[in-house]
Amino acid sequence: MNFENILVEKKESIATIIINRPTKLNALNKATIAELHEAFKGLDEDKGIKVIIISGSGTKSFVAGADISEFAHFGVEEGTELARNGQEILFDFVQNLGTPVIAAVNGFALGGGLELAMSAHFRIASDNAKMGLPETSLGVIPGYGGTQRLAQLIGKGKAMELVMTAGMMTAEEALNLGLVNYVVTQEELLPLAEKIAGKISRNSSVAIRAAIKSINANYEDGVNGFDREIEEFGVCFGTNDFKEGTTAFLEKRKPNFE
Repeated sequence: MNFENILVEKKESIATIIINRPTKLNALNKATIAELHEAFKGLDEDKGIKVIIISGSGTKSFVAGADISEFAHFGVEEGTELARNGQEILFDFVQNLGTPVIAAVNGFALGGGLELAMSAHFRIASDNAKMGLPETSLGVIPGYGGTQRLAQLIGKGKAMELVMTAGMMTAEEALNLGLVNYVVTQEELLPLAEKIAGKISRNSSVAIRAAIKSINANYEDGVNGFDREIEEFGVCFGTNDFKEGTTAFLEKRKPNFE
């Protein structure tokens, strides 16, 4: 895969996507969003890839936001389509991807950058990271799922405060709120992401896909998450991974998943 705005690296069963627009602090424009969609789609279809890490180039910024120059002149209909299309092709797409996605937040993750990080299945951050949704300072609100995911992850009250004040969280504040799982130095960030990815890659990809569907179901309107869990649990029993995993356990050896 050849891209202009992102870099894709593969190391055994782990893929790393680096958003590479350093002169723009890795801001998201339409072209980058489209490339990210293609990269995630291709990696999800690659049977050899078990985990995807997403990060930004350099040490200053994960993604500093959306490229405002692209939509500053939009009207109501164009703005609505911008949000709808973006959510469909990238943010919702990543959240529901069957391959686990870890966001390694290095530096600023603002606006669309934080929304992308929140779309990942979980996040780790460098100690210089700053996160926030500053859209109300521009006369607009987050449009890529930010109002929903931030409240789901840190609670309604704190999400209301952060959106209304257009404030930023430090990495430690994000850790205390449960928005990120770990905070480490810049030098330790990608190695930690790779270490966690390595642990994930040793487990059943089939079971992990089922787990992602089940956990996400809790946040879907009109869906009973417990029922989804029961369904996915049952489906696992018909897989080769289940047979291998249980057999390996009984034989006291490590499983060799397909």
